[in-house]
Amino acid sequence: MAAIAEDKASKEVSVDALQNETLDDVTVSALPKGTLDPVYAAKAHVLNNAIQEIGMGWYQWQLFIVVGFGWASDNLWPVITSLIFTPITNEFSPSRPPLLSLSQNLGLLFGAMFWGFGCDIFGRRWAFNLTIGITAVFGLIAAGSPNFAAIGVFAALWSVGVGGNLPVDSAIFLEFLPGSHQYLLTVLSIWWAFAQLYATLIAWPLLGYHTCQEKQAICTRSENFGWRYFMIVMGCTAMLMFLIRFLCFSIYESPKYLMGRGRDEDAVKVVHEVARRNGKTSSLTLADLQAFDREGQVQTDAAAALSRKLEKLNFTHVRTLFASPKLAYSTSLIMLIWAFIGLGFPLYNAFLPYIQATRGAQFGDGSTYITYRDSLIIAVLGIPGAMFGGVLVETPYCGRKGALAISTALTGVFLFASTTALDSNALLGWNCPYNFMSNVMYAVLYGYTPEIFPTKDRGTGNALCATANRIFGIMAPIVAMFANLETAAPVYVSGALFIAAGLLAVLLPFESRGKASL
Repeated sequence: MAAIAEDKASKEVSVDALQNETLDDVTVSALPKGTLDPVYAAKAHVLNNAIQEIGMGWYQWQLFIVVGFGWASDNLWPVITSLIFTPITNEFSPSRPPLLSLSQNLGLLFGAMFWGFGCDIFGRRWAFNLTIGITAVFGLIAAGSPNFAAIGVFAALWSVGVGGNLPVDSAIFLEFLPGSHQYLLTVLSIWWAFAQLYATLIAWPLLGYHTCQEKQAICTRSENFGWRYFMIVMGCTAMLMFLIRFLCFSIYESPKYLMGRGRDEDAVKVVHEVARRNGKTSSLTLADLQAFDREGQVQTDAAAALSRKLEKLNFTHVRTLFASPKLAYSTSLIMLIWAFIGLGFPLYNAFLPYIQATRGAQFGDGSTYITYRDSLIIAVLGIPGAMFGGVLVETPYCGRKGALAISTALTGVFLFASTTALDSNALLGWNCPYNFMSNVMYAVLYGYTPEIFPTKDRGTGNALCATANRIFGIMAPIVAMFANLETAAPVYVSGALFIAAGLLAVLLPFESRGKASL
């Protein structure tokens, strides 16, 4: 009996000792000591070491590509909506055109909540495979829309799939990355920039030559078929992404997610399978994880299984993110930053082609061709922006927080500067650095956000941020309906929100540079 008691005590000590080591080690986590359950933190530390032992290999690089599809989709479809906004308005002459953006944002909100919170309950794999498939189906159907109401409904439906990409895909990618390569979560935003470039590259010939001109009095369907061709191309692109994901790549459930569910054996199997795919071997054993189980911590009987199923329906994941004052402050602040950007970005970007066309008409150079040509030039600047963000987050004395604060504030500054434009070339000149800095901002934001949430609650944390973003995004078309888009008023509001978000980023309590996620 004395030996058993001594063994139990040694386990208690080892867990607490490893917890202290885990949270004090600068290469482990930005979360403060005592934030997480010590057994979970200890096991997460073991799994982090196992992933680091395997290193960055073939499986992670494949994941970089298929997760990149989700990143691309997250930007591609809002860009699509903004690009077809003008030809749809010209063809259907709706009384309130911004309702198209409103319907899109309602779908994005539902998708962010459903897939984001759901992936912490039913796992990442189903959400990962279904989101782009849903987008592809309704994107293709939308090409046949007979009226404005129909395209609005289909925009909401395809956005249900789009809304789940960020919360789910960022969790999956981060949880398989070795700590030494977490900067790739920021570099992943290059897909976001390529999506904008791809959409505008396709839009230039289709919408530039096969849609009604801005000053055209009557716009018939036969003269305005370009946006329908464009939707078919975009829908087929999304369908190809879905098929590659579903048929050509085997996605494994996250080891830390499985461990957080009490499925240690499955977590070990996944680690060994990833090692095999990378041509490596792993020294991780089930005993390495079970060594930290306290007596009675994990039960496997039917009653306990039912209890765990019921626990999934409560707000445990949400409460964990507000478990301490510092963690609650961090979660609240990052949600507020997402919210401000959620209003500022679509308030300007969703109507950018329309603003370019109407302002160009005022300048005397607002042809459809020039509008989409300028959109393509602006999009090109997003690619170096995303790459620069990946470098900036690893820079000493700057890190994630500094990069986010600087890029977000400068995004607002360039927006304010764009109101001084006296011709289309000047407007284009200001929009280029704006797009560069906004891509830096999103690259950093998309990388930093999942890093400050523990794996078992990461989907929920991402969902809270995405939900805040989408709720405020819903306000953008409402503001646009009551503010004249032909004036600078929406631009001033958008710029002020970006600058405010940049100032808030300075106040974030955690810096995750050089620290592995838990």
